[in-house]
Amino acid sequence: MTDTTTATGRADPSARHRLPYSVEPHRYELRLAPDLDRATFDGDVRIEATIHEPVTEIALHAAELKISSAELSRPGGTPTPLAVRVDEADERVYFGATGPLDPGRVFLDIGFEGVLNDKLHGFYRSAYTDEAGTTHVIATTQFEATDARRAFPCFDEPDRKAVFSVTLDVPGGLAAYSNGPEAERTPMPGGAHRIRFDDTIPMSTYLVAFVVGPLVATEPVDVDGTPVRIVHVPGKGDLTGFALQVAAHALRFFAEWFDIAYPGQKLDLVAIPDFAFGAMENLGCVTFREAVLLVDPDRASRLELERVADVVAHEIAHMWFGDLVTMKWWNGIWLNEAFATLMELLCVDAFRPDWQRWVSFGTERDAAMATDALHTTRPVEFPVGPPEEAQAMFDVLTYQKGAGVLRMLERYLGAEAFRRGIRRYLADHRLGNTETRDLWDAIERESGEPVRSVMESWILQGGFPLVRVARDSGATSPEPVPAVRLRQEPFAYRPADGPSAIGSTWSVPVLVRALGGGEARTLLGEAPATVVVEAAPDTGDSATTEIGPVVVNAGGSGYYRVLYEPQHQRELAARLAELEALERFNLLSDSWAALLAGRTELEDFLVLAEALGRDTDPSVWAQVTGALSFFDHALGDTARAGLARYARALLRPPFERLGWDPRPSDEERTPTLRAQLVATLGTVGEDPDVRAEAARRHRAILESNGALDPDLASAILSVVAAEGGPSEFDAFVDRYRHPATPQEEMRYLYALAGFRQPELAARAFELARTEVRTQNAPFLILALLLNAHTGAATWDRVRDHWGELTERIPVNLLPRMLDGVRVLCRDAALAREINDFLVAHPLPAGQRTVDQTLERLEVNVAFAARLDSTAGPVLDAGLDRLDAH
Repeated sequence: MTDTTTATGRADPSARHRLPYSVEPHRYELRLAPDLDRATFDGDVRIEATIHEPVTEIALHAAELKISSAELSRPGGTPTPLAVRVDEADERVYFGATGPLDPGRVFLDIGFEGVLNDKLHGFYRSAYTDEAGTTHVIATTQFEATDARRAFPCFDEPDRKAVFSVTLDVPGGLAAYSNGPEAERTPMPGGAHRIRFDDTIPMSTYLVAFVVGPLVATEPVDVDGTPVRIVHVPGKGDLTGFALQVAAHALRFFAEWFDIAYPGQKLDLVAIPDFAFGAMENLGCVTFREAVLLVDPDRASRLELERVADVVAHEIAHMWFGDLVTMKWWNGIWLNEAFATLMELLCVDAFRPDWQRWVSFGTERDAAMATDALHTTRPVEFPVGPPEEAQAMFDVLTYQKGAGVLRMLERYLGAEAFRRGIRRYLADHRLGNTETRDLWDAIERESGEPVRSVMESWILQGGFPLVRVARDSGATSPEPVPAVRLRQEPFAYRPADGPSAIGSTWSVPVLVRALGGGEARTLLGEAPATVVVEAAPDTGDSATTEIGPVVVNAGGSGYYRVLYEPQHQRELAARLAELEALERFNLLSDSWAALLAGRTELEDFLVLAEALGRDTDPSVWAQVTGALSFFDHALGDTARAGLARYARALLRPPFERLGWDPRPSDEERTPTLRAQLVATLGTVGEDPDVRAEAARRHRAILESNGALDPDLASAILSVVAAEGGPSEFDAFVDRYRHPATPQEEMRYLYALAGFRQPELAARAFELARTEVRTQNAPFLILALLLNAHTGAATWDRVRDHWGELTERIPVNLLPRMLDGVRVLCRDAALAREINDFLVAHPLPAGQRTVDQTLERLEVNVAFAARLDSTAGPVLDAGLDRLDAH
């Protein structure tokens, strides 16, 4: 039997949703025969298992399958037919015998039939159209979290690991791929082949994969004995080189970092035309959206290349953390995803240090904190009952908050102590299943720090603290040294008016440094703490630097907000150039969050923004351009004119220093900043010169059938759309339908949402409703909702087509689509209507995310109301300050 209590000692709500542990699977011999023309499949599976105690029937998971036969046999015995009882509501099938089934080794042989669905889960069909206009169908899989049961009867739970032997009957002219390498190929009538793949390591059902279709693979690249290939639709082989390069780096990086060899026999990275997620970590057969795998470095922006590198590294990290060692139940899925996100960042930072991936992660962590400051947040780990509740785990809190708190721990303990703990954890539990506490205990043993108690304060309660900073005048020392008094309190955007998931007290690993001085660290608990920063060690350098104000959250990796006294913040703003990039980012981010929460004034944030001066970091500037874009949604028409003037005054000087075109002096991330400035000047700033040049550049590439500078392309398209009419819209649609690369397809598709004319927004919505792939349609609608000029009309269309949209779009993507309503905050009556509608129409999965969106809308409505009466004079004062500079 399994443990039926959670880490907090409460009864495990999943217990009644799990299959009985009286039967344990060891091996599946699975054969499937997909019929791509009829969108069906049939198959059979032999499950080798052990019955541990007498049972009258054996329970497995099955959904949308027709069971055609079932027999049970013992080693060397005669098969016995089994009765079949199906429970469609619980997605279970029960196999019963005429009498009790005694303990021992058994073989369960089952025949079944199913449908290749169009819902992007289970065993489903994808399609693409070639250059001749012919449509080709692919049969592929997506089993996480609980959809293996739609392809074959199985013990569809993560701790029921078994070996999988997969055989596919493949029609003539088609290729097939699975977790293991091809072991045997047998000809069949009509040109078909029966392909058997090598056995896998013991693994969970959600990691099984098979793909059948008119696909091709690159020649394998040998990476220290592991063959690596990219699998893709024909004609896209020229887009595979970069991902192969990343994969080779990642395999070597992780094998060394974990001190464990890659656990698979080969690694195929498979690009699927229709795919609901970004990618899926099936052992040895990782599936991807095309746009995050297939890329031409010469025709992609730096950010697009970074995205490919991120996703490839993330999925390969899972081969160890998730596939080799797996959570026992879905409450632990956060650890798989959070740790893979952390390792993705470590890997990509080593792959391209100039990308400064830890700095740009600040914006991702900030998105998690924006959700985590809501009373509708959740603990990172929470008890999961029925497995469909696991869908709520695949969100920004699992990935970005989880990675953020792990990074905070790593920085506090030190990289080597942290890595020793991870290595010990993987070595102790390889091929097994774990609970989160197993990881904390391993790191604690290696570091000597109270890791479990610290981390449970972050994982088992929602929210995060605000660390208030005050100068401590009571500190004494022979030499004057900086000292600060720290205390924590929960951070929230608004007072709670009901139940709140935000916690009360955290064990906060705080790193502190003084500008020009030394560093200190402390674990801040419920009681306030005084931190004294000693002088920096004498390096023998005769040059001296005046010891300046204290930076709390030194290095910038802490998952908490910091609120300084006004004078302290002004002193930091005056020496902004002495802060590290992530520290500057945090100073702006924390100021913005405090402004949204009503703790500070708009002027405080603008003064910090104006202090950036010649700062060249795009992540730091993203805090400013993001705020300006939000003001564009929140302000009325009169105030928005003043906002446009302010945006031009603030952003024109840094843009003029960079110019439109690359320069030899550009740093690696300069193109990203250039694009941010172009986009914001041309949209929020309504800069006539930027708009004219963007239009000229786009006309030129249309006339020459060329391509925009990939780093500027999305920015230019957003500016062209903002002033564009029907002819530009038609040109965008044509480019979307006939793209040169997957990245160009996505640029033009999502740029359709930027047009401000009502009839063009309506046309874009119709495309999302009819033509656009269901994996992309919700993101086009999201972008339409985020358009400050047409978002309200788009909401009307979402409401009017609700039934159709919820039927067409994969259920896990609907909460992402609805996230766009959070900025429809200028009209309080509209916000109430949105809230009432979505409360009355709950989603079958991901409703917590929708609740968070509605709370964020409420916060934004309150902020817009405060802003409406004060923004004009404050922006005018900001213009005066900028003119004075």
